Amino acid sequence: MIDLDDLDRRILRALSEDATQSSGALGRKLGLSQPATWRRIRRLEEAGAIRGKRVELDLARLGFGVTVFLGVKLATKGRLSLEDFERAVSAIPEVQTVEHILGAYDYRLRVTARDIPDFERVLRRRIMTLPGIGNVDANVLLSEERLPGPLG
Repeated sequence: MIDLDDLDRRILRALSEDATQSSGALGRKLGLSQPATWRRIRRLEEAGAIRGKRVELDLARLGFGVTVFLGVKLATKGRLSLEDFERAVSAIPEVQTVEHILGAYDYRLRVTARDIPDFERVLRRRIMTLPGIGNVDANVLLSEERLPGPLG
């Protein structure tokens, strides 16, 4: 675990809201010089506190109006079946996240599709044919609110 001071937390909070801002712009908001801000960001990256920077896409505007969370229970378990499943499910472009979880299901998948018929096609032709697939439970996303997280 990395030791964070208040300024580090403020930098992380600001970057989590908008990772595209320059170190100069961020420094001006926080009352730091550009070089001091850049050094802190670099230190946070090197320590692993910042793993990357992403662009947030508006899936609905891109034609993907349905998001479904799938709970997947594998029929067989073992190191080989887990790896086979993870490798195969990661190759499906509609699957946005693959989470190995503890509980009623082995995996939680976030799947995006254009509409319900498109989701059904992905489910039948791609997901249900995966190695080791057992039971699948679907929950359709109605709305989503982003929360600031532990630093907020």
